[in-house]
Amino acid sequence: MTRSVAAFRPFFRLLALLSMAAALAGCGMFGDPKDETANWSASRLYSEAKDAQADGAWDKAAKFLEKLEARFPYGQYAVQAQLELGYVYWKAEEPGSALAACDRFIKLHPNHPAVDYAYYLKGLINFNENQGFAGYISSQDLTERDPKAARDAFDAFKELATRFPKSKYTPDAIQRMNYLVNAMASHEVHVARYYMRRGAYLAAANRAQTAVKTYPQAPAVEEALYVLMAAYENLGMEDLRADAERVLRKNFPESKYFTEGWERKSAWWKLW
Repeated sequence: MTRSVAAFRPFFRLLALLSMAAALAGCGMFGDPKDETANWSASRLYSEAKDAQADGAWDKAAKFLEKLEARFPYGQYAVQAQLELGYVYWKAEEPGSALAACDRFIKLHPNHPAVDYAYYLKGLINFNENQGFAGYISSQDLTERDPKAARDAFDAFKELATRFPKSKYTPDAIQRMNYLVNAMASHEVHVARYYMRRGAYLAAANRAQTAVKTYPQAPAVEEALYVLMAAYENLGMEDLRADAERVLRKNFPESKYFTEGWERKSAWWKLW
């Protein structure tokens, strides 16, 4: 019996080796024979990625760039691939991957000549998040949405403007920062109006006050002051109401809110 088992040991070893080889092949250890890019050079992968971008085939371009970076991680094309992946992911409507690519490039290449672009792209991705058609018809700007993306965009643009004041991207970043400041202030006012309509006057006063203190130069402060004044009036806090009115009249003597009030009219798309 023992002698019989021993006779088959070479066969068992061969069978085990064959099984292991099959498993490794299944995992791709020997390469994928169906991958036409298997023997492509770094320059060809990059060229094909650029052609795909030109055609608007963003998913295809991303795959070429990913393969380029994986196969040639230390070449000049790899660095360029890392930079372009952020833009390609963004155009492919993968903002999470795009932001991760930007952060990775900034971390790996903090002194790269194009790192200012990485900061700018990071700001743009957050700035334009949820700005598609569905977002447009449900809300015309950023003011009624979760302000996290706006804050992240502002931070990225601020980092760009602070670190690279002479960058060609900085002037546009500053203009977008100005918009974002008012968008974030307007968000606070929008929440304050929400509380006013529901009779939560103390909560409304707190949000309006946050807008005034945090974004004192934003145009939305005019409405915030009027909401603050109206909230204090409903709370019976006459001294605080008088203070809010005094500040409003001093800074906005011709304010339309004295005649129109704080309640905004419904947008054109609200048909119900």
